[in-house]
Amino acid sequence: MTIAAILEGKGHDAITVDSDATVADAARILADMRIGAMPVMQGGELAGIFSERDILYCLAKEGAPALDKRVAELMTAPAITVDSGTSILAALSVMTQRRIRHLPVVDRGQLVGVVSIGDLVKHRIERIEAEANAMRSYIQSA
Repeated sequence: MTIAAILEGKGHDAITVDSDATVADAARILADMRIGAMPVMQGGELAGIFSERDILYCLAKEGAPALDKRVAELMTAPAITVDSGTSILAALSVMTQRRIRHLPVVDRGQLVGVVSIGDLVKHRIERIEAEANAMRSYIQSA
């Protein structure tokens, strides 16, 4: 099973922020959309990823003036990405090893979506439950 299956279920829409936006504006988007991270776009291309952690680290270090900085100054770049053909287990492995919770999905240089650790775990649980139900049905019919 690949990342494409996840995107088919959740959709390809991705909330993004421009690299020139202020940290305060980006924080508002994260809060309003109730998301933990979003891809940063610059000139129509993926430039990095901006997360709650980026805000916290900078606020802890610099205080309130950090909110006036540009997202480009705080974002994590380059973003760690996967393509839609990546297996779900491979994506989970990358997220675990790199200690990240969000992966932009890029095909042929274009952002096509974002998957979170929650999306991947939910899919895995649904697959395991489906397999368990199939096994129960098989055992009961024997």
